[in-house]
Amino acid sequence: MNAAAGRVGRFYTAARRHPWVLGKVADWKIPLGPYTPAQIAVAVGGGFLLAKTISWWSWTGPVPIAAWLLVIWAVRRPKIAGRAPMQAALGWLLLVQQPRGGRIGGRAARDRGSRPLLGGFTIEDAPAPATAASPTPAGVQPASPAARPGPAAARSSTRPAESAAPAVPARAVSGVQQLLALAGQGGVR
Repeated sequence: MNAAAGRVGRFYTAARRHPWVLGKVADWKIPLGPYTPAQIAVAVGGGFLLAKTISWWSWTGPVPIAAWLLVIWAVRRPKIAGRAPMQAALGWLLLVQQPRGGRIGGRAARDRGSRPLLGGFTIEDAPAPATAASPTPAGVQPASPAARPGPAAARSSTRPAESAAPAVPARAVSGVQQLLALAGQGGVR
């Protein structure tokens, strides 16, 4: 077979418009048919029930048989919310079997068990406000980093005396910074 000649599919919308029926072959159909699956289920189930309970209803004459035939006729095109009874029953059955949380990837979705979330935080002192640095003259270069003492030297040496100029406090922006500034000045206890 030629690989270029692919499969051809044809769709007929008329086949989708008609319900699924049993007992119709081409132009021939069984007497009083064709029958839907609901009609066949009622006929088989009702016939079995009538045969098993004949001693109970035999005194009423043909009334139960007529009622059985009437029910078979009545279920020929029933709709439950726009669906055939078999599909509606299957939908309700699948809904009952569905997990309460639904499905994810075909498996039942379950919530994870609760567990405590432990953590902590540290409150540190506010950083020291920066001192006002004097601008450097245009021709003077600042000291090179090599001339400055390293962190090890700063740790080993004693703390230098406070500078002669008092530190200019930075303006507090947020409420927390304002409270911290007041606490540093001894205003809030």
